[in-house]
Amino acid sequence: MPVLEQVLEKNPNQVKLVFKNFPLRNHKSAMPAAIAALAAEKQGKFWEFHDLLFKDYNRLNEQKIKEIAQQLNLDMEKFEKDRKDPRIRAMINRDLSEGNRAGVRGTPTVFINGRLLRNRNPAGFQELIEKALKKPVQ
Repeated sequence: MPVLEQVLEKNPNQVKLVFKNFPLRNHKSAMPAAIAALAAEKQGKFWEFHDLLFKDYNRLNEQKIKEIAQQLNLDMEKFEKDRKDPRIRAMINRDLSEGNRAGVRGTPTVFINGRLLRNRNPAGFQELIEKALKKPVQ
């Protein structure tokens, strides 16, 4: 999300981005894509993989996932092995459970210090961040 990049750029020492997987159940390629992104992360390419997945999300399928992995010059043998690692699916399932408990219904969903951000423009992000920075740390 470009707005997140803007906020991180403006607040490099105060803001930390935490990414959680929440593959939508109504998108048949969402879970395989999430698994593939975490497999790519094991080769240091999570964000590049993530960004390419979302660039063409409507045409996402197994072939596209493999094309992205090859485009990023991933070690394909390691990538395929990591995609089968049950710990990756377990991590995604934990993220899904956490998201469900927090009331996440779609993606992307953004929280700032546990508060759901409804105003997704840069000013809305910045306003909430500035409020959060003024509060004492608990």
